[in-house]
Amino acid sequence: MDILQQLNQIATERDIPVSELVYELEQALAVSYRKSVGGVGECNAKIDVKKGWTMSIEKEVVGEVFDPSYQMSIVDARKRKEDIEIGDFISVDVDPNRFGRIAASTFKQVLQQKLREAETRRIHNTFSDIIGELTSGTVVRREEASVLIQIDKVEAELPKWEQVPTEPYRPNDRIKVYVLRVDDTRRGLKVIVSRTHPNLLRKLFELEVPEIEQGIVNICAVAREPGQRSKIAVMTTDERIDPIGACVGPRGARVQSIVDELYDEKVDIVPFSEDAKTFITNALSPAKVNSMRLNEDEKSAFVIVPDTQLSLAIGKGGQNVRLAARLTEWKIDIRSETQAQEAKDEKK
Repeated sequence: MDILQQLNQIATERDIPVSELVYELEQALAVSYRKSVGGVGECNAKIDVKKGWTMSIEKEVVGEVFDPSYQMSIVDARKRKEDIEIGDFISVDVDPNRFGRIAASTFKQVLQQKLREAETRRIHNTFSDIIGELTSGTVVRREEASVLIQIDKVEAELPKWEQVPTEPYRPNDRIKVYVLRVDDTRRGLKVIVSRTHPNLLRKLFELEVPEIEQGIVNICAVAREPGQRSKIAVMTTDERIDPIGACVGPRGARVQSIVDELYDEKVDIVPFSEDAKTFITNALSPAKVNSMRLNEDEKSAFVIVPDTQLSLAIGKGGQNVRLAARLTEWKIDIRSETQAQEAKDEKK
């Protein structure tokens, strides 16, 4: 029977116990048949995934039969059971072929519901503990503006606003994604993942650098312009360990692995400092800083750099200073020595 073949196939593909599907279908078939014939007695369906399925219904014993679908005469009933009386019920097998159309319709409804439940359960089991974590998946296809990523039999969605424009997302590409959240929609649970989130970079370093996992090196701040450039600030709890060296790895292997995963996004690793001037100076690396004046109330910094360092400090399109400001959470105003002197002379 086609239904039985489908049961086995779906149970295998969707990782749903076939016994669970069989039970739900048996209950639904019985209710559907009972409604279709208008009976008042119990109705039972039994499915054997190897042999097929049977149906039985309890017919009411009556003196005169008006509907043989759910009634049986006292004469016929006593041929089966001598002591039966009018008003009793007797179990009778039903020909499944007479129930083919209703069975097919019921099967479809039950199957859809069970697949929704199985999908919800699978998503919950897979993702409830890894929201805010890094996981690997395979690019399946594009669906409108989104990219679908297969993660442990679940298709997660990488929306357009979480995609890096410079990344290809080719089918069958294996990539790492940051699990943002699970949305409850009318169509069921939907897993949303990201390739742009700053914590993606943080988690990649945690994955590649054992000292971070061990708590010897800490990532204190992250700033990203996805696909272009990022900065991370690190410190160590062990003075014998060089936090930047640990993140870079032997011959740059650790950071290069991360750069490869991010399709050549440039990553600057700078030392963190509790001292604001030191931290801002480090964050503006590779530019050199001559002097700095802080406004604690406004949390802003006026920075003077050598004339030859101005373009490096600002960066292409203001990228370096912008990332430094995000990393330190300070507003940074950069001037060259000449600009600072000219501004000073104008005030005189």
